[in-house]
Amino acid sequence: MTPQSAYDELIRLSREEAVLASCVDVLEWDEETCLPRAGVAHRSEQLAMLAGLLHDRTIDPRVDELLAALEGSALVADPESPEAVNVRELRRAYDRERRLPRRLVEECARVTALAQQAWADAREGSEFGRFRPWLERQLGLAREEADAVGYPDTRYDALLEDYEPGVTTAQVATLFATLREELVPLVQAMADRRTPTLRRDYPVDRQRIFAEAVANAVGFDFDRGRLDTSVHPFCTSLGPGDCRITTRYTSADFGSGFFTVLHEVGHALYEQGLDPAHYGTPMGEAASLGLHESQSRLWENFVGRRRAFWQHFFPRARGVFHEALHDVRLDPFLKSLNRVECSLIRTEADEVTYNLHILIRFELEQALLSGDLPVGDLPGAWAEAYRDSLGIVPASDREGCLQDGHWAEGLLGYFPTYALGNVYAAQLVAAAARELGDLDAQFARGDFGGLLGWLRDRVHRHGQRYTAAGLVERATGAPPDSRALIESLRTRYVAGD
Repeated sequence: MTPQSAYDELIRLSREEAVLASCVDVLEWDEETCLPRAGVAHRSEQLAMLAGLLHDRTIDPRVDELLAALEGSALVADPESPEAVNVRELRRAYDRERRLPRRLVEECARVTALAQQAWADAREGSEFGRFRPWLERQLGLAREEADAVGYPDTRYDALLEDYEPGVTTAQVATLFATLREELVPLVQAMADRRTPTLRRDYPVDRQRIFAEAVANAVGFDFDRGRLDTSVHPFCTSLGPGDCRITTRYTSADFGSGFFTVLHEVGHALYEQGLDPAHYGTPMGEAASLGLHESQSRLWENFVGRRRAFWQHFFPRARGVFHEALHDVRLDPFLKSLNRVECSLIRTEADEVTYNLHILIRFELEQALLSGDLPVGDLPGAWAEAYRDSLGIVPASDREGCLQDGHWAEGLLGYFPTYALGNVYAAQLVAAAARELGDLDAQFARGDFGGLLGWLRDRVHRHGQRYTAAGLVERATGAPPDSRALIESLRTRYVAGD
């Protein structure tokens, strides 16, 4: 067998596995958006069976044989070529997956489907005790996974590797310590500011119309995607030409639903920017969850909260929400959207305080995973962490440790990618501005194609050619560093936009 024929077979197997994985994605999207409550148990069995089948395909000995035949061959001599990238990343995935027993993979899928419903019920009733046994099961499975795949220092390293390859817990902790040192005094300096909130009636049907119009304007292709609602907003790509996002709207708070849509659109733009010719291979997949998050935070905050953005869209917003905004001018509207206040809900937090929400979760889930924090003590530990970092305490479990569905989904190690995404986004926007010129002038006239084109070229098209850190450095000229983020926040929120 020649290297080329071995590579062709490897890619065929990889794409077949991607198609099977997309079937799982469809079932999970359906579960989040419209699955009847009585169907959850059966769905858990469907997902468990498919997870087992995917596991078998991933660790097929034939894949190992093909990789061995290709490694060291002339076909992968150029480390940045699609062939070399695919072989390298498929090897990494194979070696990790083969350490996991099929039983564990199936159980993770089964428990996650059931835990998500238990979390939704517990959140609705604000009763952590109803979710506690499921969180304990997810933690037990996470520990078993970490022990199976191995780790350099702590179990958390093994979980973080799944979302942010090449990044360790210690590296994240160092970066976050710097962030905390800068953010806490910045938040305190703004604590005495009182910005009125424009809590008026924004009909949900009109919010959807406006949000879809803006999503289309910034580049989301509705011929290759759709927008729905769910308890917890998300973005999922089911394959070429099928990228789906969800949101949730609040009639009294325009910003909540709108910025959630813009956030998920950022994720979708990344997915729609990946080369469809590489679908089913690492070259057609995002480099990391942190880099993915950089795209969502970039469009949500670094674009969507700018004055120039609303210079273009505010007249349209006043037309759509005439009763709510007919007597409102641009400046008060912007101040309301960009108000900074210590709040309890992560997804509704302003961008100045947002990373403190992530730092809290990062520290708590490490303590949960290690066993230093008993699961039963989580509500109290959560309240204490919020009091120490933000000076506020949740009045209920719904406002506290039940607000996020990540742990129900088994996504331990995921939270740090949100703050990493903010760091990456700040550097990317600064670099784009240096190369593209006056971004504000472009946004004010409704031109977002320049920035999207730059991101397509510098980020999206590379797939997993580089690590997230490597890609950020190539695109911006500097490795990941929190200074650009802090400088951006100070400029826009202290000195004024």
